[in-house]
Amino acid sequence: MKYLVQDRDGRDLACLLFGSAAWKTRPRDELIGWNHETRSRNLLWITNNTRFLILPWVRVPHLASHVLGRIIRRIRADWNAKYGHPVHLLETFVERERFIGTCYKAANWIYVGSTKGRGRQDRYTTLKVPIKDIYLYPLISHFKEALLNENG
Repeated sequence: MKYLVQDRDGRDLACLLFGSAAWKTRPRDELIGWNHETRSRNLLWITNNTRFLILPWVRVPHLASHVLGRIIRRIRADWNAKYGHPVHLLETFVERERFIGTCYKAANWIYVGSTKGRGRQDRYTTLKVPIKDIYLYPLISHFKEALLNENG
C-alpha cells in the first residue's frame, strides 16, 4: 500500500509504504500471544510501515505525527478495498542508531522492544544488521483476540 501526501496546492510532502509484516519478531509475537501455527495463519492481519519519508525540503512542525494519524484513520478501509480484508495491527522498525522514533511516539505507537540485529535472511545467525526498535499501533481495541482467532 502506497501513500503520497500532498499539501492543498498539490505539492508533494511525504510518502509512506506499507507491506508484509515481519515473519517473526519476539516482542510482537509475545505481546499477541502467538505460537508458530497461529502466526503463520494470521500474519496477514498485520502490515509493516516499511518506509516513511518526509521530503527533505519540507519544514512543517509536527507533520510526521499528523501524517501518521491521518493514515491510521484510513488504512483499514484502504487495505480492505485493495486486498479484500482489513488489518488489525500496524508495525514499524526504527533503526535506533539513526532515529529515536519521535513521530511514532507522538502518534501514540507503542514501543514493544528491539530486534536482535539479525536480518530477514539470517537462517544461521551470522548476519549483523542494525538493531531496530519495534513500534506497534493497534487499529482495533481487541486486536490480540482478533490475531489469535482462527478467522482473524
